[in-house]
Amino acid sequence: MGGSELRIRERERFLRVGMHSHVKGLGIRDGKVLPSADGLVGQVEARAAAFLIVRMIREGKMAGRAVLLAGPPGTGKTAIAVAIARELGEDTPFVAMSGSEIYSAEIKKTEVLMQAMRKAIGIRIHDFRKIYEGVVTRLNIKYGKHPYNPYQQIPVGAAITLKTKMEERTFEVDELVTGELLAKGVSEGDVIWIDAESGRVTKVGRSKDYAPKYDIGGMRVVEIPDGTIAKEREFVYTVTLHDLDVMHARSGSILSMIFGGREEKEIPSDVRNRVDETVKEWVDNGRAEIIPGVLFIDDVHMLDIEAFSFLSRAMESELAPIIILASNRGFARIRGTEVVSPHGIPLDLLDRLLIIETKPYTKDEIKEILKIRAREENVDLSEEALEELTNIGAERSLRYAVQLLTPARIIAQSKGSNKVLKEYVDEVKKLFVDVKESAKYLKEFEESFLR
Repeated sequence: MGGSELRIRERERFLRVGMHSHVKGLGIRDGKVLPSADGLVGQVEARAAAFLIVRMIREGKMAGRAVLLAGPPGTGKTAIAVAIARELGEDTPFVAMSGSEIYSAEIKKTEVLMQAMRKAIGIRIHDFRKIYEGVVTRLNIKYGKHPYNPYQQIPVGAAITLKTKMEERTFEVDELVTGELLAKGVSEGDVIWIDAESGRVTKVGRSKDYAPKYDIGGMRVVEIPDGTIAKEREFVYTVTLHDLDVMHARSGSILSMIFGGREEKEIPSDVRNRVDETVKEWVDNGRAEIIPGVLFIDDVHMLDIEAFSFLSRAMESELAPIIILASNRGFARIRGTEVVSPHGIPLDLLDRLLIIETKPYTKDEIKEILKIRAREENVDLSEEALEELTNIGAERSLRYAVQLLTPARIIAQSKGSNKVLKEYVDEVKKLFVDVKESAKYLKEFEESFLR
């Protein structure tokens, strides 16, 4: 290349940072709640109670019960719910929804809740399948005339030679497997799996012996497989009960067979019953295991009396997830009635809930939370900026202070600085007002706003 240098630029990754992406667990070591750990700060009593909930879940003692996280806005209720799911395991399903989401014009309220509950229950399926595995040493595609167009040729089969460290064999495959090979772009030197039952081809990577010296395509280089070409391999994959419901509902629909869709949005109860029986059979035969997940319903006071009644009954089901409710309301009217109750929840349901209280954060805890969020959002704060944001969080709200982090960083970058100074925080504070200032503005110009 005439001495020129080939430079490969790595793509910059776009990282989406969520409000609770920093939460990794409850921050408990040897049964002791640490002041700050796993992304959680403070709320010592609430986290200790949540850890007891985790132990009850692991021991199978949560049947017929649910949890209520009650506290003012911005006191970490959602973070604790996420932390409970993290403590239960990496692949524990976590489904979050708001109480207002059940009001849909398309499906019933109880159907929305039922689907959310089924999405929060995972099924880990163990499937042993016979496969042919090896590196492709020879691939010869055979073509024939198209049945409806004699001037066009289509692949009708192939001769493929697979090799492992132990043996080498040649197979004649039909047009189905040939189509898979062409679709996956399989060529000589690729390590592949061929499912003996379905004919599905999986491209594992490029054999080390066939890999080019300089790799600029990001291909995965693998070793030549050991053992025989024909072997049994265990495939482990996780689905939810709702996934199985949808699959069974589609298979029983005439329209879905023709168009690939389902003519009804609600899933019939008999379909769910068949799925439950199938799952129980798999579990009894050792083919699957159930992973109870977490269904988190925020703003639970938005549910009405019908939804609360459904939840009370659903909690007793054999296949029910861990239900965690959250409310920032005090005494409120139960939707659909004239009855006023704590948190807007019926008393008969409240009696079945384990209630965990969250309390406002102290100034030191707010400072620690801001440090964690600044690291998560890649914001370099000066000490004066951190102190100013801490004061804002204590005097106004923690959420408002956290929301100012990224705008302040953008202003700092626009001025050629990598560090957020106090003056940048003051600038974004003038541009974005908090709830109290917004209410004051509304009061001042009340006559100018439409009623």
